[in-house]
Amino acid sequence: MYRHLLVPIDDSDLSIDVIGNAIGLARAVAARITFFHVADDPARHLGSDAEVLRLTAHDEYCASCGGKGRELLAKAEAAARAWGVPCSSLLRSGEKPATAIIEAARSTGCDLIFMASHGHRGRLGMALASETLLVLMNAGLPVLVSATGDPKPRAHAIGIIRDEHRSLAAVMHGWMQMLATARRAGKGADAARMRAIVRHLRDFPSTRHHPKEDDFLFARLRARTDAFDAELDELQRQHQRDDELIAELAASVERLAECADAAAAVEATCLLDEAVQDYARFLWDHLGREEGVILPAAQQHLSDSDWNEIDRAFRADRHSAEAGDIDKARRQLFASVLDSTPSSS
Repeated sequence: MYRHLLVPIDDSDLSIDVIGNAIGLARAVAARITFFHVADDPARHLGSDAEVLRLTAHDEYCASCGGKGRELLAKAEAAARAWGVPCSSLLRSGEKPATAIIEAARSTGCDLIFMASHGHRGRLGMALASETLLVLMNAGLPVLVSATGDPKPRAHAIGIIRDEHRSLAAVMHGWMQMLATARRAGKGADAARMRAIVRHLRDFPSTRHHPKEDDFLFARLRARTDAFDAELDELQRQHQRDDELIAELAASVERLAECADAAAAVEATCLLDEAVQDYARFLWDHLGREEGVILPAAQQHLSDSDWNEIDRAFRADRHSAEAGDIDKARRQLFASVLDSTPSSS
């Protein structure tokens, strides 16, 4: 039976299903996963805008070209960890995804490639499908193609919620790794990076994630059944408690930033680490309630018209100007956090 899966992912909605299906298979056969992403490096074209950005604003270039791939992989790892599946990830750049996928599978000792068919129509769909065909023809090892198509409104909306959960989980895992690394080294944590993480955890849930749940998913579920009102009440109380806990973490970070010497910074880092661990336990419980109770209930009780309305609202949010600003800041944060933690590959 298979013991090590290579799972190529991209930034399409289809990858959300592929990740979930791959994790389900890995759990069933007690296998581990290596998630893999091929990033196209636009700077290879001489004179491109990306090359100018690389030379004039290196940090922004790294966040733009590498941050998205790191974010995708970090969220995939967060999903696998949530189900207890051992995993790692690889990020490569190149013009030929199929070749890179095959080389990654061989170099990591994978015995199965699990990838999407990208069965949607259009020129892009045909290009992605051709990469899948090239892998099938040239891999020299088993390839399992997960049949996927354009997700229906229900699957798409649920995928967005789960993707945002993975994003939060990935940031938390990165934060805990940074603090653990600082403690092992007997040093104070980088206060600027701590502030950036707190700012993201304050802004993203309150302005984008929680409103999706409170105003649309939870409201629709309440309208269809009162069987889950107590659980929904508790989750909404937890949304308010989340804001309070983040404010407390922000205060802890400011105490770290104000430390006058190295010894005080180490002590403040230890206290911050303990507070972050407590917050992580709160967050895991919260996300577990939503994914283990509310999402299955919504799938059971909401109508197609409910899902159509929810999906329209979620899509509109993703294309808003505010969402674009937050997503840019999130990619920069991922680049900063993941560059500061030990590689999982």
